[in-house]
Amino acid sequence: MRLTPGPAGEVDLDTVNLFDLDLYTSGDPHRIWEVMRDKAPVHHQVLPDGREFWSVTRYEDVCRVLGDHREFTSERGTVPTHLGTDDEAAGVLMTSTDPPRHTEVRRPLGSKLTARAVRSWEESIRATIVRFLEPALDGEPYDLAERALLLPAMVTGPLLGIPAKDWEELVNLTAMVTAPSDRHFLVAHEAATLAISHHELVNYVRDWARSRRATGGEDDSLLHHLMSVRPGGEPLTDEEIALDGYSILLGANVTTPHTVSGTVQALIERPEQFEKAQADHSLIPNLVEEGLRWTSAACNFMRYAVDDVELDGGVIPARGAVVAWIGSANRDAAQFTDPHTFDITRPNAKRQVAFGYGPHFCIGAPLARMTLRIFFEELLQRFASLELAGDPEHLRSYFIAGMTHLPIVAQDRRTP
Repeated sequence: MRLTPGPAGEVDLDTVNLFDLDLYTSGDPHRIWEVMRDKAPVHHQVLPDGREFWSVTRYEDVCRVLGDHREFTSERGTVPTHLGTDDEAAGVLMTSTDPPRHTEVRRPLGSKLTARAVRSWEESIRATIVRFLEPALDGEPYDLAERALLLPAMVTGPLLGIPAKDWEELVNLTAMVTAPSDRHFLVAHEAATLAISHHELVNYVRDWARSRRATGGEDDSLLHHLMSVRPGGEPLTDEEIALDGYSILLGANVTTPHTVSGTVQALIERPEQFEKAQADHSLIPNLVEEGLRWTSAACNFMRYAVDDVELDGGVIPARGAVVAWIGSANRDAAQFTDPHTFDITRPNAKRQVAFGYGPHFCIGAPLARMTLRIFFEELLQRFASLELAGDPEHLRSYFIAGMTHLPIVAQDRRTP
């Protein structure tokens, strides 16, 4: 999805199709969301097959939809690929549950992912990122977006308890879940891609759990920690562990690489921002927040209205599906001055909602923030300049905003 909007043009909201995949590969959704925020903050769309949904695009409405589980439930599905068919894992899968069960599963896992808890991983994450960046220093074209797909697994694999031999396969499977129509991940057709990837990922975690129970093996990994979670006082079954592990693998793998590549693209296109960050590394934490806002890699989340809910601009009927567009909320001019300007000194960049909002706020946000901070510390320390070496290729997905290819050429800062 293009992150810098093109020129403003006419937008016919009666014919807009927010599920048109071409809109995210070669179109300009930011201009459409801009018109929606102004003229139709609650927008109703009926798909050709009869499925329907309502969209909210303003920052305040997105926060309300994601923040109040009493009005908007997660227990029928939370991603648009489930639209029209209730999620079979509703009420069990951590991302498809509401409090109190969601909180009971999330809290003990979250205790291992606080900013203080993940600080002990900083040295190993830095070593991983140095290894990741090293091949780009030879001055040859380096496809950052393609290579970055594996970066989260390199960072979180040891934390999750996933052996290195399995990282590439699991990364590919998680990409199939979130971009089942992209040519890089498509198997036969979209439905088959989703079915295969879901089956393989759930089976992987289920087999892992059964093996651990059989051998009595113990470690400090996050997946192993799932075995000690007791929502309602009862331990999770192997099936529940498999579903929650599937959710954790998705969360770990699918957004950070696109935040990396989209933020690097923004810096290449705005060399004055690159130079500013290079001259003052104290700006890097804010660079990370602005990068999260700018890329909004998790483009949207879905909820269902419990009862009729009135918002400024319309009513979402009981049991209606509502898509909260994160990518739009993070460009809302009511919250962010000059929202289509990438500014690493933006004073309120941390108000971005790229990690979501409310009960389902990303459990791995502290780890993601630290990983991104270290990445840009090392990149700015090593690279004197960055240039595009070809055209970016955008991910074919209305759920994840990202790229499959971003060829770059870097100049080693240490070269005389």
